[in-house]
Amino acid sequence: MLLELDLAPAKRDIRKISLDDLKAFMVEHGEKPFRAKQIQEWLWKNTAGTFEQMNNISLPTRELLAKHFVINGVAVQNSQLSNDGTIKSVFRLHDGNIVEGVLIPHETRMTACISSQVGCSLTCKFCATGYMDRKRNLDAAEIYDQVVRIREQAEAQYGTPLTNIVYMGMGEPLLNYANVVESVRRITAPDGLNMAPRRITISTAGIA
Repeated sequence: MLLELDLAPAKRDIRKISLDDLKAFMVEHGEKPFRAKQIQEWLWKNTAGTFEQMNNISLPTRELLAKHFVINGVAVQNSQLSNDGTIKSVFRLHDGNIVEGVLIPHETRMTACISSQVGCSLTCKFCATGYMDRKRNLDAAEIYDQVVRIREQAEAQYGTPLTNIVYMGMGEPLLNYANVVESVRRITAPDGLNMAPRRITISTAGIA
């Protein structure tokens, strides 16, 4: 008996595709190039987790996107509200790996502490993550999604928007430099979360 092999190409994460490449894809499939900008606005500014949510995009176009692409989102696996008001969350990634994030409330600000890697390459004695092996870097969208999920928690629990972000969760940000920089660009972009750069802190243990 012969085994049937699935030779269909793997779907790409649409958020890893540049605007120009997405425009080219749309034109190749008979769509207007401006659709690419609409789609990216849904992905980043409106934080759509499915193509079905893109309600100003026609159904055939949404079906085309679903045929060729995926949106590898980040989900809250569980969260815990502490006595001091912080909300600690475990985020599940599309491949089953997990990272941690924290919402830290204060009288004058609402801060998201986010991760940049699954595990860590360093062995800092003050950090529990230092006892874990680094499995992989997070991509820019996975970092971005942590901010989105924590922002949702801030609004649901405290009725206030997120004001600050610190890259002080799992991982060493400078060992994932390109994705961290891209995530900051997306977070601060007008067609992203539009947060002020001065409200973002990237913490490092120092690397040679």
